[in-house]
Amino acid sequence: MNSKDRETKRVPAPRLRFPRFEGGWEEKSMRNLFSFLGNNSLSREKLNYISGKVKNIHYGDVHTTFSSHFDISLEQVPFINPDEDISRIKLENFVREGDLILADASEDTNDIGKAIEIISLKNQKVVSGLHTILARPNENTFSSGFLGHLFKSDYIRKQIQMESQGAKVLGLSVTRLAGINLFLPTLPEQTYIAAALSTLDATITAHQDKLKALQQHKQGLMQGLFPAEGEKMPRLRFPEFKECGDWQGKKMGEVLTEVVRPIKMADDQVYSLVTVKRRYGGVIKREDSYGKNILVKTQFLIEADDFLISKRQIVHSACGVVPKSLSGSIVSNEYSVLRTNEGYSIRFFQYFSQQPVLSRSFILSSNGIVIEKMLFNLKDWLNREFLFPTLPEQIRIAACLSSLDDLMTAQAEKIAALQEFKRGLMQGLFPRGGEG
Repeated sequence: MNSKDRETKRVPAPRLRFPRFEGGWEEKSMRNLFSFLGNNSLSREKLNYISGKVKNIHYGDVHTTFSSHFDISLEQVPFINPDEDISRIKLENFVREGDLILADASEDTNDIGKAIEIISLKNQKVVSGLHTILARPNENTFSSGFLGHLFKSDYIRKQIQMESQGAKVLGLSVTRLAGINLFLPTLPEQTYIAAALSTLDATITAHQDKLKALQQHKQGLMQGLFPAEGEKMPRLRFPEFKECGDWQGKKMGEVLTEVVRPIKMADDQVYSLVTVKRRYGGVIKREDSYGKNILVKTQFLIEADDFLISKRQIVHSACGVVPKSLSGSIVSNEYSVLRTNEGYSIRFFQYFSQQPVLSRSFILSSNGIVIEKMLFNLKDWLNREFLFPTLPEQIRIAACLSSLDDLMTAQAEKIAALQEFKRGLMQGLFPRGGEG
């Protein structure tokens, strides 16, 4: 499509509008709004320097910072080699505040053409690097912060994805990028939109920071509430248990017992199958399937509070407690199903199983040479000895950690709700396109 076809025209206003603004937005092609400048091709492998005079923005930086505005001083962007002759870098490669940097290559359609607006350089020298496109807006075209949000809008993202080319690796050329059209309100309206969305971003970031703080607090508690390697009692202890002495060594077979609940499947009945995620990711639903479609006919019933171990994935800590919502599901003999014995809390064991000493024991009790083909030996593992506190202390530890989990779940739900609200707000604040 040539430039004549991309002349400025009016488009319908977005669904949501600040009260003082009226009339349609303007549609303009990027070639009329930006100058497209060069970049350097220094590879990331040669740029892992923590000091220097010039930083280099790599397309990977664009991918990872797309979810929020880009503040170069807060990102781990490496410097160019201090001994590098920067005089050979063209002046146009150096980034200015207000510039837009786009990733021009990716194997993922969702990443191609992602863009970040440089809000503030904080007096640092930065160049646009490997697989990036540096787009410099014409003067007085965009309000600060508006571009970063505009390029996250659905219509712009869809246009960019349609203009990308390639099979395994997608690429975005300056020529095709220049033909993409943007919908623009007046500068004052841009300022309002940028302020509203940036405030929401700041709120989301604050909640994300709170979640990270809770996660770090839990990690510290986990390290303190369980004995360190070579110790027989934890560093942190609730007051009522300080005089209880050392934790006692118990064979895992005293703590857990394997349970076997074989079922005979009916061809016309629907069954819920589960799986266990690696790295203590928990027991999750895999699929619902008619009995006639389940190839492995030897299946076993699982119940809430079972401890489930994937025999072939336990070397990657694929284990977890079955939640109430998945009680009544089925698993094949590729899994070991266990229950806690009297005197032991499954809630405590859920956290106990995540200790490094348990992770090592899973590997030690697995047979094989290649880690992906190792098979868990349950009998050997049940014969191994570990340290346990009394049942009251188990319950107290589990209650403490569970309360933190509840706080983190609530915090994660707040973040998800805010992100969903932002998606809806974005859809309302920007025109959908396709109309004229």
